[in-house]
Amino acid sequence: MIPSSPLVIGVVVALIALFVLARRLSGPSADARESKRAHEAAQERDVPVEIGETYEFGVTELTDHHSGSEVAVGKVEGFVVFTEDIPGGLEPGDVIRAKVLSFNEGRTSADATFVGRA
Repeated sequence: MIPSSPLVIGVVVALIALFVLARRLSGPSADARESKRAHEAAQERDVPVEIGETYEFGVTELTDHHSGSEVAVGKVEGFVVFTEDIPGGLEPGDVIRAKVLSFNEGRTSADATFVGRA
C-alpha cells in the first residue's frame, strides 16, 4: 500500500508541477519548430501564382474555410491554394482548375474560385 500522508501527496504534486514547468521551458515541440521554419521559408520565397490567373492542381483535402464554407485545398509548386465555390462530390485526388483571387496577409497561401474539373 502506498502511504497517503500529506507530505507524500505534497511531494508528488510538487514533482508533477516541476515536470510541467520543465516541459514548458524546454520550448516548442519539434513539430512546432518545423511548422514555424516552413512558414518563414514560405514568406521568403517567390509566389508561383498570380492573381487573376487560372491553375490546375490536385485536391489534397477538403476543409472548412474561415468563410464558413467547405473549400478544396491544393498546391501549385508547393504553394497552398484554398479554392471556394467547389461543386458537390469533389474529393481529394480530383484535379481541378481554379482562378486565384487574392493572397493571405503573409503571401504564404492564396484564395481562389473553382473554374472546373481538369
